Amino acid sequence: MPLLLLDLDNTLIDRDAAFRAAAAAFLAEHALPGDDLEWLMRLDAGGYGLRDNIAAALAGRYGDALPEGAVLAFLDRGGADRVVLAPAVRTALGEAVAAGWTCAIVTNGTVAQQERKIRGTGLDGLVHGWVVSEALGCKKPDPEIFRAAAVATGAELSGAWVVGDSPHADVRGAHAIGARSVWVSGGRAWAEAAYRPTHVTEHVVPAIHHVIGAPH
Repeated sequence: MPLLLLDLDNTLIDRDAAFRAAAAAFLAEHALPGDDLEWLMRLDAGGYGLRDNIAAALAGRYGDALPEGAVLAFLDRGGADRVVLAPAVRTALGEAVAAGWTCAIVTNGTVAQQERKIRGTGLDGLVHGWVVSEALGCKKPDPEIFRAAAVATGAELSGAWVVGDSPHADVRGAHAIGARSVWVSGGRAWAEAAYRPTHVTEHVVPAIHHVIGAPH
């Protein structure tokens, strides 16, 4: 069966919306200024902010206003308990499987957080497998993480597609393994000169539909 490699955060699920809700709750729980939400979102940088840098910034800004362990507990959870799987995404994944595609999630992040999202949304019952960077010891766009997903699902990389929102992690990763790709742009303009996606959509649902309808 052909292999469809799917990013998790801000592709299959709206990770930023979940983190925003978690961050707002964190600020409210500790009676911190609600206006700091946008500052915290900038620190997070869509999940690409370095954990140690975020922890240091929070500690420096709030100091003794936060109880011991509060920052690390917040960063450990992130928005993992708040993510949801949109019905349209669930349906599109079902259509891909019905059309004969092997679907695998390839995601950067910690095992605890990413698997909480996968299992909590029911994605574990929709895809054939997943690979999390922490468990493998390398991150997208390293070709090894895509190869590991193929091995985990018993599929071949030949003829594979990669779908994701990150130009660097997903589209560059696809380019590195010679796979076709769909960039989930969210309305952004493409800015990379060294490589390009095979196709661009604003959302993951039309991305999956494009892959299903493309020639193998």
